[in-house]
Amino acid sequence: MAVIAIDKLVKTFGAVRALDELDLRVEAGEVHGFLGPNGAGKSTTIRILLGLLRRDAGEARVLDADPWRDAVRLHRRLAYVPGDVSLWPNLTGGEAIDLLGKLRGGLDRHRRDELLERFDLDPTRTCRTYSKGNRQKVAIVAAFASDVELYVLDEPTSGLDPLMESVFQDQVRRIRSVGGTVLLSSHVLAEVEALCDRVSIIREGRTVESGTLTELRHLTRTAVTVETARPLTGLAELPGVHSVREADGRTHLEVEPAHLDELLGHLVRFGVRALSSAPPTLEQLFLRHYGAEGSRVAEQRATETPAALR
Repeated sequence: MAVIAIDKLVKTFGAVRALDELDLRVEAGEVHGFLGPNGAGKSTTIRILLGLLRRDAGEARVLDADPWRDAVRLHRRLAYVPGDVSLWPNLTGGEAIDLLGKLRGGLDRHRRDELLERFDLDPTRTCRTYSKGNRQKVAIVAAFASDVELYVLDEPTSGLDPLMESVFQDQVRRIRSVGGTVLLSSHVLAEVEALCDRVSIIREGRTVESGTLTELRHLTRTAVTVETARPLTGLAELPGVHSVREADGRTHLEVEPAHLDELLGHLVRFGVRALSSAPPTLEQLFLRHYGAEGSRVAEQRATETPAALR
């Protein structure tokens, strides 16, 4: 069952087409990474899913309901953590957590206390005294202590130190282990790679890639480094081999996955002394769609689109 189902979603702000027939599908029980730089349309999509913006065209379903018409009911079944949390300055952190929990129908008190300890958050301090990282912790604790079906996390670890990021990742894994569903929008590609079952990469308001990391890696080249007993020749004539260069007595190249066998068969003729290969990282997959030109377009869209509506 699809917890989130988006088909050909369109949203415009004046002359800017923020979402251009975007497609997105998040299945029950998965952690789904949602990738794209500022201006690509991630936050606009999330605001539509939360019922904060009305779509112009296309379809958007959350937990088999319309997020615009059924926003109040849906917010009892989902938890949201934004990338920049604003809190009531006169409330304590604990009071803010409890209030957010009541809006969703209540909290698991035992889990709340456990999360406060794990995230090293003092709930007796007033929110006005919190740093950005501590404000993020308040929203994260309130979300993870709620018994909901869907967690929508938009840059949730912004402001957290590496230790707290590790605690956050542990909690996402716990949610997945009990059948919860997570939509995770993040610029931290290592975080997405560590947590997500599937990812969707969006560009200029459209989904350009979607699938498991294994599926997406088939679309890119494998990096190979080899040291041989005799000088390598003939690489340029091999199909699927690219970017051959020599450095430090070794040959570095990239090969399309379909031609890896042919490359290995060629290399053994020269007496392989050392060989390493690595699948493409998520960062490489991301940069495939956001090179210099993509970055320029994204930056332009970010400046044209009102900040509150990205």
